[in-house]
Amino acid sequence: MLGDRLKALRLERGMTLKQLSEVSGLSVGMLSQIENGTADPSLGSLRKLAGVFEAAISSLFTDPDAPLVHVSSPNHRPTLGTTGSEFFYERLTPGRGDLEMLTATIPPGRASSAREWAHPSTECAFVISGELRVEIGEAEYTLTAGESITFDSRQAHRYVNASDADTSIVIAVTPPTP
Repeated sequence: MLGDRLKALRLERGMTLKQLSEVSGLSVGMLSQIENGTADPSLGSLRKLAGVFEAAISSLFTDPDAPLVHVSSPNHRPTLGTTGSEFFYERLTPGRGDLEMLTATIPPGRASSAREWAHPSTECAFVISGELRVEIGEAEYTLTAGESITFDSRQAHRYVNASDADTSIVIAVTPPTP
């Protein structure tokens, strides 16, 4: 779905892969693999592509044929890689554009992004296991298993696993702009 959507956006604007590569900073090979569904782009790459098309990241995943009832099964979920592919988010929801739910296991010492960033949504993170540091502006919150945090994600933020064990989380974003 993502590859088809990106290709359609590129063709609507009359762009070649080379032109998209020049404005996005992504290689022609990577763009071709994303369009063909053989590579999963990182969130950083998705942010670059959404910027080129002046679109919300969530619009790259919107599926007009999303079912009214959706069952998500392990090993059959679309994934979103973090910059550097240090870990992946698994998408739990279909692309209807009203809610995005993701799950991830963050390895020790890893973060959702190199720096905090903001987007216009409300976000909730729930810790399934381990310990999660949530950085929101100048504040830091440490959550343990069973705890959650909800915040206006127009505030710059990121998730960090500063512990020495894996941390598993579920994130809900509405409207979806991961």
